[in-house]
Amino acid sequence: MATAQTLELGGFAVQACASAEEALSLLRADYAGVIVTDVRLPGRSGLELLAQVVALDAELPVIVVTGHGDVSMAVTAMRSGAYDFIEKPFASERLMDAVDRAQERRRLVLENRQLRAARALHPDTPDLIGRSDAIERLKLLIRNIGPAGVDVLINGQTGTGKEVVARLLHAASGRKGNFVAINCGALPESVFESEIFGHEPGAFTGAQKRRIGKLEYANGGTVFLDEIETMPMALQVKLLRVLQERRLERLGANEGVELDCRIVAASKADLLQLSAQGLFREDLYYRIGVVSIDLPRLRERREDIPLLLAHFVQEAALRYQRPLPTWTTQEMESWQAADWPGNVRELRNFAERLTLGLAPMLPATAPRANVAEPSAQNPVTNTLSENEAACDDAALPMQVDAFERKLILRAIDATEGNVALAADNLMIPRKTLYDKLKKYQIGTGRK
Repeated sequence: MATAQTLELGGFAVQACASAEEALSLLRADYAGVIVTDVRLPGRSGLELLAQVVALDAELPVIVVTGHGDVSMAVTAMRSGAYDFIEKPFASERLMDAVDRAQERRRLVLENRQLRAARALHPDTPDLIGRSDAIERLKLLIRNIGPAGVDVLINGQTGTGKEVVARLLHAASGRKGNFVAINCGALPESVFESEIFGHEPGAFTGAQKRRIGKLEYANGGTVFLDEIETMPMALQVKLLRVLQERRLERLGANEGVELDCRIVAASKADLLQLSAQGLFREDLYYRIGVVSIDLPRLRERREDIPLLLAHFVQEAALRYQRPLPTWTTQEMESWQAADWPGNVRELRNFAERLTLGLAPMLPATAPRANVAEPSAQNPVTNTLSENEAACDDAALPMQVDAFERKLILRAIDATEGNVALAADNLMIPRKTLYDKLKKYQIGTGRK
């Protein structure tokens, strides 16, 4: 019961069980806790308990505690799905850190399951992830104006999710037509008019057949005009006329086409200020801005960062066939304190690098006060330094070396400097690991 007492003193709620059978009787697939078990138990062993837990829920963290002579069992446990193992005797901080990380991992897994369940009910609807007051107000606004069919202007910085909101508005509208996204900033002015309005054969040199423009293609649906502030002034006049008359003419056509589509425009600039400077038509601003939605920056909804990051690493792990990365409560707190100038898009990119093992554990904008300084007492974990962060844009061999070095550091840290056990966990010969330790100048922290 010493392990239970250690955890209770560390502030964890503990439910002690005398046997594997008793523990199994308390488990459910949605169990929100963590299991800490010794290898040697009365009746079923800890490894048998592990197998039963994995069969029930492979994402339920099991931390295996082993005696000095049970190292081979620990290796078996890790290969059988254990989250971590700790060899006796151990420092209480080692146990509490492992449980803390496992508990955070379990919380995020369960939240992701809830998101996937909600997603399964509406598979064609994008995700608007978050539980902050700002996001809850945004969800309510979308539900209210979505069915109304009014034109909408979305204001927000780059990466705040303007297209996600536009797609949600389309989904809530009940319109059966297409959702068509147009990046106004990516279209050359020479082809802009043809792309938007379409053209007839012979309308200009090279126009050999009729082309349906994007507005017409979206008839009965929704047009999303992203970065509308970049639309050329001459085309702003034509767009205004189309929106007023709900009728368009292809280039070179003599007859118009009735238009029934919703316009959702987005801008990262202040359109009213641009209109005052003569850079955007004021009448078009008032025409598209029947309803205006202001999206919050990520640093204005910091409480959503854990849920967003969990969602993004889950996506990345599935896409790249990688294990889910883990982090501590302290690391998450530092990420929540970061500025994230690229907003949700920057967080998504960070999650992908984190899953691939290429990211520093703190984004570049995070407060540096939370980064541990090297010390003689922590020779292993402190060897993760700027070298990994500097390799993000480096040549492939350097990135591969950085990733391999990080994996070795984690293995050495997890085994508290036991090279033999680390080699087993990495499934490489011990001599190979010693060679790589020398290559990457990694110490084990053991005399």
